[in-house]
Amino acid sequence: MKTRAALLFSQPGKWEVTDVELDEPKQHEVLVRLMAAGLCHSDDHLATGDVPSGHFPYCGGHEGAGVVEKVGSAVRSLQPGDHVVLSFVPSCGRCRWCSQGLQNLCDNGAMMLTGCQLDGTFRMHVGGKDVAQAAMTGTFSQYTVVSEWGCIKIDDDIPFAEASLVGCGVPTGWGSAVAASGVKPGDVHIVMGVGGIGINAVQGAKHAGASVIIAVDPVPFKRDSALAFGATHAFETIEEAGDFARSVTGGQGADSAVVSVGVVRSEHVGQAFSTIRKAGTLAVTGVSNIAEVGIPVSLFELSMFQKRIQGVLFGCLSPAHDVPRLLNLYKAGQLKLTELISREYTLDEINQGYEDMHAGRNIRGVIRFDQ
Repeated sequence: MKTRAALLFSQPGKWEVTDVELDEPKQHEVLVRLMAAGLCHSDDHLATGDVPSGHFPYCGGHEGAGVVEKVGSAVRSLQPGDHVVLSFVPSCGRCRWCSQGLQNLCDNGAMMLTGCQLDGTFRMHVGGKDVAQAAMTGTFSQYTVVSEWGCIKIDDDIPFAEASLVGCGVPTGWGSAVAASGVKPGDVHIVMGVGGIGINAVQGAKHAGASVIIAVDPVPFKRDSALAFGATHAFETIEEAGDFARSVTGGQGADSAVVSVGVVRSEHVGQAFSTIRKAGTLAVTGVSNIAEVGIPVSLFELSMFQKRIQGVLFGCLSPAHDVPRLLNLYKAGQLKLTELISREYTLDEINQGYEDMHAGRNIRGVIRFDQ
């Protein structure tokens, strides 16, 4: 079948919307009609070249929700008509990591940047060439074929635009505060960078009971948005945030901090590290250029102050368990999803969506396929 999709043909590059051929789903795969896809900064890293792709053309998008149209012959967990959120880690449920409840670290994640499906072959094609799918999903397309293990069934009454956000941005940010940082009631917590990921770290810290939540962002719109989502204070620079954290903790510093800036550089980690107290935790969530190395921190302070630097993938959460849990919080009025969507776009407006993100006009842009 044919589907309209946004592709990259080179790095760096712009998204080009074109018709592609889409194969039928194989045994353990499903055909999904996308209804909404989030414009996550991670996909922009492919357009800028911060994260390399070994295969072009490349269909972007890893944050999406839609309806199952067709299932492969061996699929037992889904049927046509099911509403699903797509997960960029199709968790097998059996490897060492899944068996420990760490589905975000499933061994299937090794295929995340290859562009092919789990069997090593491709489902999208254009001009006689195989098309890579972002994180085995490719949600910048009207239709996509994905592994059944990359689909999480959701209730039919959840709006698709809101549901799409729990495929990446919401759990990644939320978990950065709740799981990776371990925010506890009464804590002082800093979030450095309050875009589509960091704003949800603010929500997570609020839900976990932090008494002081300090948002850091150079963009006034994002600082104002953070205050509306639960931050108690907002500053333009991490230095201001650190000074304030020490002023309310007797000079100790924040209990924890999250680095969720758009493109993480080593100095960001060093700056945030200096704001946390003894035995504090720094969670590093944002994506960096793949060539970025080194962290400018005092090794003496790291060991003698017993500080911890924690890497974060999908918020240290498990997709099959935590996506439904977050949607239940949304239905209970304890998690804001609708308010995260700054603007909706058509697929043809995808480059405008990323221009708005870079200009600081969006918390999260969403492509709607039913417009």
